[in-house]
Parts: sequence; structure tokens; C-alpha cells
Amino acid sequence: MSNQLQKAFFKTETNVQIDCMFNPATFAFSAGNTWSDEDVPGKDIPRQRFKGGQSGKFSVSLVFDTTDTGASVTTHTNKLLKLMEVDTTLSDYDATTGNGRPQWVTFNWGEHIHTFEAVIESLNVTFTYFSNEGTPLRANVDVSLKQYLPDPNWTRQNPTSGTPKPHRTHLVHRGDSLDRIAARHYNDSTLWRLIADANGIADPLALEPGAIIVIPERPVRMPT
Repeated sequence: MSNQLQKAFFKTETNVQIDCMFNPATFAFSAGNTWSDEDVPGKDIPRQRFKGGQSGKFSVSLVFDTTDTGASVTTHTNKLLKLMEVDTTLSDYDATTGNGRPQWVTFNWGEHIHTFEAVIESLNVTFTYFSNEGTPLRANVDVSLKQYLPDPNWTRQNPTSGTPKPHRTHLVHRGDSLDRIAARHYNDSTLWRLIADANGIADPLALEPGAIIVIPERPVRMPT
């Protein structure tokens, strides 16, 4: 049985892959057009004149967690923050004037989500869990991106078409077990193996408090 979604990742302009630790709970994108009013004498409502398309936008909310290693979660969040800085290695960087730009990225998830080239408009990092020494171990990162260049392929496809419903996640607490977690999310403790397979858990009793596991959607019909 294979219910686990492929890991999502960003691919940068310089062909570096930045993996997401956990798949996002949602993926939202938008497209827009610009219209202007054209007054028509004797009419109550003006006619609309098409002025052109707008850049596409999309956003994702990500979770990063390093409670299992104790290392600072900034190891991961800093990779995204770096993408908002001017990159002096790009071919269009002007060393004489110091003019440059950050890299564009694409967001990729499984077979169906491959976005247009986009630049990060905003990035919000919220640290939500710390070690006793004050080291940040868990962070929520909200990323908003805007289309950088026209992409004719994107206008002909819905990037979420056919995409499986994203997994929910569960924060493991002390005393949690897979059958209890299955009972909570499915109202059926016997479905614990579905969670084990989705997370590659070999020992259902070896759950680490503070870990985040995915909760896959319950199949309409369980395999026998």
C-alpha cells in the first residue's frame, strides 16, 4: 500500500533543490485580468475594455521541525530567506552599478503541481517551539510568490487538477500511540497501519514526542 505523497520542493533558478520537510496543508494560486470602464452615452453601466492579464500568484504554508535532532530549525528557514536577497552570481547582475535581483523559483509537488517561474513577494517565519536553551526547533513559514515571466503552459492547465487532497498533520504528544491517533482522526483505531505506512514507521511503539506525522486521507475502501 502506498498512500504517501511525494515531498514538495522549491527548485531555484540556479538549479538548487530546497526540500520541504512536510507537505503543505494547502496550496493556493490566483490569476487575474485588468479591465477598464468605457463610458457609453445613454447607458447605465459602462462597457468593459480588456487591458491585459496580470501576473499569477500562489502561496504555501510550510512547517519545519528539528526536534528530533535538536539542531536549530533556522538551518531550513534561512534557505528560503536567502532567496529574497540579491544574487550576485546571476548573469544579469551588474557589478558596476550593484544592480541585481533575487532568484526566481518554481514550486513542485508530485506529478501535477509544477508552477511558473516566480519570485518571493513575502515570507513570514513564526518560531513555535524552542529548546530549554532557547534554540528554535519548529517554525511555520508562509510564502507568497508572484509570477516572474510569462508562461504559456501555465495558462492552459490547472496546476491543482488531479492533485490528491493534501495530508493533514499530527503533532505527537507524550503517551500517543498509532492506534490512538487513528481513533482520533478516523474514529477507527484499527487503521493505524495506514498512518504507519504513510510515514515509514517500522515500530508503531517508537513515536517521539514533538514529532510531526502526516495523516493521509482515509480510502473509501480499505484493501484487504
